[in-house]
Amino acid sequence: MTELPSTRGAEVGRRIGVGLMYGLWKPRVLGAWKVPATGPVILAVNHSHNIDGPMVMGVAPRPTHFLIKKEAFVGPLDPFLTGIGQLKVDRDTTDRTAITRALGVLDNGGVLGIFPEGTRGEGDFASLRAGLAYFAVRSGAPIVPVAVLGSSDRPGRLIKGLPPLRSRVDVVFGEPFEAGDGSGRRTRKALDEATGRIQKQLAAHLENARRLTRR
Repeated sequence: MTELPSTRGAEVGRRIGVGLMYGLWKPRVLGAWKVPATGPVILAVNHSHNIDGPMVMGVAPRPTHFLIKKEAFVGPLDPFLTGIGQLKVDRDTTDRTAITRALGVLDNGGVLGIFPEGTRGEGDFASLRAGLAYFAVRSGAPIVPVAVLGSSDRPGRLIKGLPPLRSRVDVVFGEPFEAGDGSGRRTRKALDEATGRIQKQLAAHLENARRLTRR
């Protein structure tokens, strides 16, 4: 039996995240009330900065278990990330342990965080992996789109991949939506169709978030 990540650990991670993020940057959080207060939820986060995961973990209204690439679990970060309820995933294979644990989070009514683009890039949701659709259709959990908009296009960054320290970082939560078509089908065709629906929703949310924040 696969051990589920610690919910208590994720709450500790949330407290660490909120202290760290507010200490180093100036988060502005919009729409956090849209995250359902109970029940399984998937947060689909765009990924353009290294701080996207910790930022959302810190400002989300509920403890979140993120699927994080195994390469991040190095040295002392391995027990730390595991201790705060985060999920190690091997992106080069079908990681059945990670899939089982992620579905376990949702089955237990928890919050799963996913970077649907798979890796850090433009952060525009242009290229989605099928994993998000699979978790959403399989669990029936609603997806809440999350746009993290920093200031990576401005000078002043001390470290590549991070917004300038003390700069404003906007985190915009969108309306929850269902990825499936209501049939419960999990065929390749159904997942492809769900991925298309998800992509449209996430792109629309990002456009709205940029308009809202003027980023």
